[in-house]
Amino acid sequence: MPSIATETTARPETADSSGITIRNPRTGEVLWTVPEAEPKAVSHALEVARSAAANWASTAPAVRGAAVRAAARALAAAAQELAELNAGETGRPVEESLAGIGAGVSTLEQYAELWPVHRGHSLRGNRFASDYTVAEPRGVAVVLTPWNDPVAVACGLIGAALATGNTVVHKPSERCPRLGEALGEVLAPAFPAGVFQTVSGGAGVGALLAQSEVDVIAHVGSSAAGARIARAGAVTGAHVIRENGGNDPLLVDRDVDPVWAAGQAAIGAFSNSGQICVAVERIYVHEDIANEFCKALEAEAALRNTKGSVAPLVDLRMRAEVHAQVGDALQQGARAVEGGTLPEGPGSFYPATVLLDCTDGMQVMTEETFGPVAPVQVVKSFDDGLRLACSGRYGLAATVLSANIAHIQRAVAALPVGTVKINAVFGGAPGGAAQPRGESGAGFGYGPELLDEFSRVKVVHIEAPPVAPADAEEADSAPENSDVEQRDES
Repeated sequence: MPSIATETTARPETADSSGITIRNPRTGEVLWTVPEAEPKAVSHALEVARSAAANWASTAPAVRGAAVRAAARALAAAAQELAELNAGETGRPVEESLAGIGAGVSTLEQYAELWPVHRGHSLRGNRFASDYTVAEPRGVAVVLTPWNDPVAVACGLIGAALATGNTVVHKPSERCPRLGEALGEVLAPAFPAGVFQTVSGGAGVGALLAQSEVDVIAHVGSSAAGARIARAGAVTGAHVIRENGGNDPLLVDRDVDPVWAAGQAAIGAFSNSGQICVAVERIYVHEDIANEFCKALEAEAALRNTKGSVAPLVDLRMRAEVHAQVGDALQQGARAVEGGTLPEGPGSFYPATVLLDCTDGMQVMTEETFGPVAPVQVVKSFDDGLRLACSGRYGLAATVLSANIAHIQRAVAALPVGTVKINAVFGGAPGGAAQPRGESGAGFGYGPELLDEFSRVKVVHIEAPPVAPADAEEADSAPENSDVEQRDES
């Protein structure tokens, strides 16, 4: 196949250009400008998806699964080129981009296998009747995906939607439009015409899709956008699945190794430059180990900054938002013991930053901070830390580092989040799923349960019709039931 990285519909920026202009986050240089889909093109894509929906829904699940599996193979073959596009548009290192694409391949394969063996439920009713459930696709699905792990997240939603028999119109983030188009070019040939389409655009295109007459909208992105999508779905009647922003706490108990705990905090706060929905956003550490923990966390950040291993943020706008939150904390009395300043030179780099003496009212403790910032608040007891960790309007995930089983069980019961992680900031078994809470969204976003989000259940009840008079006469003249049948009736 031709090189995706060079065979691109993007064009150099010109004075009269229109569309989405992308700059390299490392150098600030213009990469290309990708045209936005016009409203007529968006409407046409939805019409095509609607026209293809009935045939795709009636396709045998095993055949749909085979198509999704073929898409996974195509994605694996194009991984290097897609990873280079990912690195160019978002700044994520190629190696990490490859890992995300590998996760996307695995997710497609997972849904290709799971849906064909999906079972309905039998219901207990009349002995001489049959009651059971049948899962059916919802219809046309709009999938709106982010830039921070663009292939893995997109493949999860797209794979589940297609395997269950929905047609899909996908709008990738405007921060990685060429990658999104290239992903579409790779996946679409595995499916019949109209079953999977990609449209490029910004918030306007996303709003047009969300406000259209579709059957399901799946969105991963900011809480503000997710709230608008939820309102649009309430008007149109579309089923809405949202995984949105988070302000995930890390609670560090007094009985853990502070150096190990600092390493966990650094992984959670600085991985992917902090641009992960379930990144560690606020840290509550017990005062008994606070000094050692903070020194070790400062060293972790300094090592990353010295080695230059922190990738740039996706663009200057994101960097400005992160730095504004850091500035708010400093104005309110926090101390930046590492990082916290804008680096010189091109690109949208931001250093790994450790903020000490943080308090409840600071934005870094109450808002999502999509950057490599680790704000620390010292607490007097585990209960104080748990109370603070339970606060806030988000409900995505939380992590607890503790060797005290009573503290762990209490935290699991109390934390109002979709995912609780104990003694590991990242990880989990394959197929895990969770339901975000509060402003972090609603509905299952991953795992086998995502298949249920993209389908709806029909209950079937079957029983025999009344016996016709002629049949009744035949029944009266028939031999009596055998002893075995009589025993059954008794």
